[in-house]
Amino acid sequence: MSAPQYAEKALASSSSSATHPHHGAEEAVTLNVDPNTLTVADLYDKEKFDLETMDNKLVFQLLQCGPEGLTQAEAEARIHKFGPNRLPEKKINPILQFLSFMWNPLSWVMEAAAIVAIGLSNGQGEAPDWQDFVGIVLLLLGNSCIGYYEERGAGKAVEALMAALAPQCTVKRDGKWETMEAANLVPGDIICIGIGDVVPADSRMVVANNIKIDQAALTGESLPVGKDIGDEVFSGSTVKQGEAEAMVIGTGLNTFFGRAASLVAGANEGMGHLQQVLAKIGNFCIFSIAIFLVAEIFVMYPGFKYRYRRGMNNLLVLLIGGIPIAMPTVLSVTLAIGAKQLAEHKAIVTRISAIEELAGVTILCSDKTGTLTLNELTIKIDSIKQYSDISAEDILLFSAYASRVENQDAIDKSVVESLHDVRLAREGIEVLDFVPFNPVDKRTQVTYRRLADNTVHRASKGMSQIIQELCTRDMTPEVEAQLHADVDMFAQRGLRALAVAEESVPSGTVDGEGTGFRLIGLLPIFDPPRHDTKETIERAIDLGVHVKMITGDQLAIAKETGRDLGMGDTMYKASILNKPDELAGIADSVDELVLRADGFAGVYPEHKYEIVERLQNLGHMVAMTGDGVNDAPALAKANVGVAVADASDAARSAADIVLTEAGLSTIIEAFIHSRIIFQRMRNYAIYTCSVTIRVVTTFSILVFAFKFDFPPFLVLILAIINDGTMMTISTDRVKPSRNPNSWNLKEIFSYAIVYGCYLTLSTLVFFVVIDKTNFFQRHGCKAFTNHNDFSLHSVIYLQVSILSQGLIFVTRSQGFFFTERPSTFLMLAFVVAQLVATFITVYANWGFTHISGAGWHWAGAVWIWDIVWFIPLDFVKFGMAGIIERFVVARSPPTPGEPVTHEQVELARQRTRMSMDAAQSVNRISTIPSRGASYYAPNLHDHVSSRRNFGSRVKQLITKSGKNLTMDGNELRRLQSTQAQAASRVLGGNSN
Repeated sequence: MSAPQYAEKALASSSSSATHPHHGAEEAVTLNVDPNTLTVADLYDKEKFDLETMDNKLVFQLLQCGPEGLTQAEAEARIHKFGPNRLPEKKINPILQFLSFMWNPLSWVMEAAAIVAIGLSNGQGEAPDWQDFVGIVLLLLGNSCIGYYEERGAGKAVEALMAALAPQCTVKRDGKWETMEAANLVPGDIICIGIGDVVPADSRMVVANNIKIDQAALTGESLPVGKDIGDEVFSGSTVKQGEAEAMVIGTGLNTFFGRAASLVAGANEGMGHLQQVLAKIGNFCIFSIAIFLVAEIFVMYPGFKYRYRRGMNNLLVLLIGGIPIAMPTVLSVTLAIGAKQLAEHKAIVTRISAIEELAGVTILCSDKTGTLTLNELTIKIDSIKQYSDISAEDILLFSAYASRVENQDAIDKSVVESLHDVRLAREGIEVLDFVPFNPVDKRTQVTYRRLADNTVHRASKGMSQIIQELCTRDMTPEVEAQLHADVDMFAQRGLRALAVAEESVPSGTVDGEGTGFRLIGLLPIFDPPRHDTKETIERAIDLGVHVKMITGDQLAIAKETGRDLGMGDTMYKASILNKPDELAGIADSVDELVLRADGFAGVYPEHKYEIVERLQNLGHMVAMTGDGVNDAPALAKANVGVAVADASDAARSAADIVLTEAGLSTIIEAFIHSRIIFQRMRNYAIYTCSVTIRVVTTFSILVFAFKFDFPPFLVLILAIINDGTMMTISTDRVKPSRNPNSWNLKEIFSYAIVYGCYLTLSTLVFFVVIDKTNFFQRHGCKAFTNHNDFSLHSVIYLQVSILSQGLIFVTRSQGFFFTERPSTFLMLAFVVAQLVATFITVYANWGFTHISGAGWHWAGAVWIWDIVWFIPLDFVKFGMAGIIERFVVARSPPTPGEPVTHEQVELARQRTRMSMDAAQSVNRISTIPSRGASYYAPNLHDHVSSRRNFGSRVKQLITKSGKNLTMDGNELRRLQSTQAQAASRVLGGNSN
């Protein structure tokens, strides 16, 4: 019998078993399903086998398992067939990762220089330039080794931390219960779940004992839902009450959100933000070199009639000295070390370039349930309403009597834990009878004996309407009116109401007639904020980050939470986003509404996604925090997705940063550290662009004006020493900015041109003084015979080396360079580098590279000259800052909370299209012609490359082939538990 034939038989049996259980069982026995021939594709083809709706007996038959579970041998065979219970992670080939550091436009220029040195710099009786060739190759290998070592080290640190988060589960193997990693689960396993457990895989209930599942990770709702035998539970849900045994039906990519991951796994991630920045800076440097290369060729050969080899050496000077070959490595090392530092602060970076993007975040969108709040029901003690002479403390005690102290549901737990000592819930009483909550009575009731006076009493708690009807004593019209008013007031504040009543039993028997229940109090129940959330939000605002709440919970609850946290209560239902006609009197446009609102309630995944997208289209860098499956699409859509502690696997998969400590306080540390890291990268970017301008202009003008031929090997030494020193910038001590950072490349290039020209001027004036005067000779320095005296080469080398490298102390500080102490490593590296350069100038006699020792008098003269020229650099910096602040119009995005004009919206959209963070969004494909950006991607590998597969391309997916994959609204709602089964069918059908 073929797979489709027995599949039809299984479906027919499943349908008939719904109305004729015995008949269905008989039909199930007739199934001849051979697990050796049944493919995984057939098993999860919903047109053949719908494991979510089939009768449990048929599922047992199909998966060839039973209530006793699998044997270890069967499980091992199935894990080879089905794979581990996790999303596949793409491993990076270490060799390709190492070579990637030599595969980008900057490296290509250096590699071209190596080819020129060995292949073109020969002839006229001279051997190829082996020295420069070997030096260039060693420089390339050195940069690659350093970058590879740091990045692999950071990757291993992240993998170790993520491994520590691997969930455990209880599974029956060989007839015995054992604890193991959830990744080892296979279809057919029998698992045991109890209070507090996270469901490790999609499963069907086999044994259910009063179990309730918290699906906040799916819906954002706080209250758990009951499950019965045959019901399906999805991975990531949490057990809040009872215990159960369940049969695993789906693992890994064959789970609910795993199918969504497979649907979008082929999506093209596009070029990252930092990749584009690297490409822009690289293009700037290459363009600068190209201009002067062309100029030198025309001046030297047609103009000066240079011999071929002499001209090639001067061209090599520009190629070797002008390219910031270490830039990708320095920035990669800076990010890798930053990832390690963030890991020490309980933030695991799964996409390394997200650190740089986090520094530019202007809006933080946060889910409420489990993120801003504890996801635990709590009594709001200061808002308890009293309807008798019984105190609020005693009302709590009566409600605790009417609660379970073991195997509690969420409400019982919240009531008992509201006591200052949970032992008071049974202290001094003897429970004679307890009636638990049920859907019919909608209340609990306890009959107890008070040991102090041996009297019998009853207490009950439940829905306000039920308790009101129960009460017959002292229930006056005034009390009823007050109760209704209090319930309405609680509802407006987003608080759930729990009424409490009590009566005495004069007969002293369990079934004796009571004196009549009287209403004594009304308890407000809510999901409280985490203890550090309010402080976290205040610190975020101080850092220039606006916080918005985006939740699936009710509007009233969202507003109450917003008031408690001090983040405002200007919130709306998410449905208004699709109803522009309801905006009258609220906002002029949906964009303005999204920007001004403090939050939205009742959202579906597509709403969260749209809110994040609209904010991005208004020019904002958006971070999204969350913990549930319903947060995953927005987490992936955001520039930076942050999964909080205890987040679901789906949220972690979509996030860029995973917090391992409860609450949001860790994200503040992440903001601060990301801005420190950004400042390091920005300082280095200005420095390296300045040095490029300095080298190409200095040595080109010296050729044009004086026919000065600087040795290429000295430029190579300059590059090696300079790159080694700049590696220490990754640990430099810098101050984080108080406002979000962004790459202003016009500003960076402006600084670079001014600094570069100033440094060039220092060298040109120095050369002119040497050539046209005897100033230095009068102070003991020896004279030079001509413009290409070997000793003059050494002197110019030292002058260029000291002042160029000293520039980093100016670019790294906001004020005077001496007011911000650099790191010890940077200072030591500078001192060592310049001591080496000084000794080369004083003692080196290397005929192969045309240099000879100039002596200590010239070394001292150069140091004094460079110190004199270094001091005004701070004033150059201040002057540039004033000019930029005065004349450069900052096209900043509209400010949250303020009115937005149509012109601002259009300007922001234009800014977004032109900004480099466009590449991180689905529908905002970059319009910047930066093809080179893709070549920097290997140097910024995601440490956990699969993290952004899930949900990262929800509305529109651009694959590598250019094909569009779209998802309609029904598919997008797949993450809601109310549509889970229908969505699973859609996803299963699309994945065929």
